[in-house]
Amino acid sequence: MKINPYIDHTLLKATATKTQIISLCEEAKMYNFYAVCVNGCYVALAKNQLENSKVKVAAVIGFPLGAMTTETKVFEAKNCIDKGASEIDMVINIGKLIDGDFTYVENEIKQIKEAIWGNTLKVIFENCYLTKTQIKKACELAVNAGADFVKTSTGFGTSGATFEDVQLMKETVNNKAQIKAAGGVRDMATAQKYIEMGVTRLGTSSGVALVKTGISNKNEY
Repeated sequence: MKINPYIDHTLLKATATKTQIISLCEEAKMYNFYAVCVNGCYVALAKNQLENSKVKVAAVIGFPLGAMTTETKVFEAKNCIDKGASEIDMVINIGKLIDGDFTYVENEIKQIKEAIWGNTLKVIFENCYLTKTQIKKACELAVNAGADFVKTSTGFGTSGATFEDVQLMKETVNNKAQIKAAGGVRDMATAQKYIEMGVTRLGTSSGVALVKTGISNKNEY
């Protein structure tokens, strides 16, 4: 399976350095990944490193807790777009969702989508903290707000993507949004199954290992 076009090559650790981000971008170009996913302070660097390539820059906002004010998230999203990102991965306000303040959650997603104009918005739920009913509701809110993707996890919660959650998300969005699986996507079998389920993007820091596995299995990367 040709897996590289599905991969957001990701480095979001607090300890990430300039040298590591440059290496991330070089790997993304080498293996033709779809995008790199970085924290806001590295968006401009990534954009510069990826100049004249097809690799896109995705920036995380409200990361990883999602508990910032809406105004802060909107500013952060605009700032990342101004610095060269073309995709935004935002974390919802998880506590507001759990509280049942659905208007707040939907309006926040909508404001961020409007703030970044025609650029891609991925909405991170952090499913490990949510019930199945809450995951379903989050999907509905994201679709109503105009999100392009629903996304399972930050990779910083207690667990990441699961097949069960992805299936629920797929059924709920009903082709009105794409799905990104993130958190724990570390082997080819898992990645392939997600793609077969309909996932169109994989957030992983193991992209190079996945591609190399594909090559060793004589699959095209």
